[in-house]
Amino acid sequence: MFSPPHLLDDTDAVYAQLGRSMLETGDWVTPNLDGVPFMLKPPLPCWLEAFSYELLGPHDWVARLWVVASVIGLVLLTTRFGRWAFGDQAGLSAGLALATCIGLWLFTRIIIPDAAMALTITMGMFAFLRALEEDENHTLRWALLLGASMGIGVLLKGLIAVLLPAGAGLAYLLLTGQLLRRQTWHRLHLMPALLVMLAIAAPWHVLATLRNPPYLDFTLYSQPAQYRGFFWSYFINEHLLRFLNMRYPHDYNTVPRGVFWVYQLLWLFPWSVFLPAAAGLSYRPVDRAGRTRLLALCWIGFAMVFFTFSTTQEYYSLPIYPALALLIGSAMDTRSRWLEWGGKLLAVLAAICAVTSGIILYAVRGVPTPGDISEALSRNPQAYTLSLGHMTDLTLRSFAYLRLPLFLAGAAFLIGALGLFRLRGRRAYWAMAAMMLVFLHAARIAMTRFDSYLSSYPLAQTLKHQPPGELIVQGYYTFSSVFFYTGRRALLLNSRVTSMEYGSYHPKAPQVFIGDGDLQRLWAGPQRCYLLAEDRRLPHLQALLGVSLHLLRESGGKYLFTNRE
Repeated sequence: MFSPPHLLDDTDAVYAQLGRSMLETGDWVTPNLDGVPFMLKPPLPCWLEAFSYELLGPHDWVARLWVVASVIGLVLLTTRFGRWAFGDQAGLSAGLALATCIGLWLFTRIIIPDAAMALTITMGMFAFLRALEEDENHTLRWALLLGASMGIGVLLKGLIAVLLPAGAGLAYLLLTGQLLRRQTWHRLHLMPALLVMLAIAAPWHVLATLRNPPYLDFTLYSQPAQYRGFFWSYFINEHLLRFLNMRYPHDYNTVPRGVFWVYQLLWLFPWSVFLPAAAGLSYRPVDRAGRTRLLALCWIGFAMVFFTFSTTQEYYSLPIYPALALLIGSAMDTRSRWLEWGGKLLAVLAAICAVTSGIILYAVRGVPTPGDISEALSRNPQAYTLSLGHMTDLTLRSFAYLRLPLFLAGAAFLIGALGLFRLRGRRAYWAMAAMMLVFLHAARIAMTRFDSYLSSYPLAQTLKHQPPGELIVQGYYTFSSVFFYTGRRALLLNSRVTSMEYGSYHPKAPQVFIGDGDLQRLWAGPQRCYLLAEDRRLPHLQALLGVSLHLLRESGGKYLFTNRE
């Protein structure tokens, strides 16, 4: 749950630092990065970070606590939902499938609010269905919980936390013929639920708008070097224009539509082999199980269609994992022939993966491993706007640095293959879970091998032991973990780009952005300076600064220089 060992550069350390900035400045409305106002995301992740630091101190493992708690809560809630809808065994199977699938593990290695939002959406869907149950006597209680879950979700991730459950719920009501019934809206207590949602979500949005004018700018285009206040940045640029792929800066990419759909089979692996069994179940809303399956189908369908017409990252579908797990868990409690066929297919796939792992291990048996893994990786910066972009950096030689995790992964697949060939029923499911536990542990070890490549922690440790001086950083996001581990401010070289650009034009933004001429002047001056830069920037820096570029440390293709020997 606490891997990799150090905060990664980019989003991981950025979220950790946003919470720290709130705690240090006392400004709980507008967080900042290096003093630059950050108005792109909702505040609850920052509040949770700050609260954790206040209790336990500003440590990297503390920064991840709320993500860990969200994942545990999500698995427990999915299990509870499944037990209520399908029975104890099916609920346990749903929780097991969610807890050990690839996607939930992979997309909680960095600090992002998507798992927490999935928790609020799952709670909202559960409350929605409970409020509609004819034998439910506490409909107001469930309706208020629905409103609260959406309000909290808005503070976690934005308006999408209302749009997804609302869209799924309306589709469900339409398909069940309840949309126009007065009794439906009476049971959902729409106005009290909305008031609770607004009471939770609205105050911060109002305060952020008032503190960061202009107030109500509805300009429907985005361009550089323009500042239009919080309202435009958050609602127009980050929500509407991003959905339409018209947002500036365009520092993101989108997964091809067809690939995005197929990816769901990978994210729910290995349990996705049982989805055909779920397709054969009843979705007629004549009993609690049928109603839950139909709601899960609406939940999945609305989210996937929405993201098909939007810009999509690989992890955007995380909120549907509980719905898929519920369908898979209910199928695993049947005697469908698809379960047996799915198990056989998985056994073959696991055997192939085990053999492939062995072949790769044999191929790299004599390959030396000098330095760290960055020595053997390729560089594909054009792919880094996708969450899994660094996977394209892998080469055959890089697997020499991954011998132990590769061996463990092969052993995991062997366990799965043997278990599925020899066991049946629930014992086979536990063999699958055992396979995934070993595999995910192997993946955790593999991520630690990438620590020096994806994190700047080694550079931060070196910097902490140097004499005082001016820190200059070429790209905040590129070295964001340095800011967390050193607690320092810095000048940002040619860094008025990506998510830092908009806040840099805020009237209260500090003058921390410098260009090449400023760097030359500072570097040649009497003050000691430190410079953090990537290897691909070195030719330009060497031409600019010449022999006065003294190396202090290199790690993972990133460098720390000083102007004094």
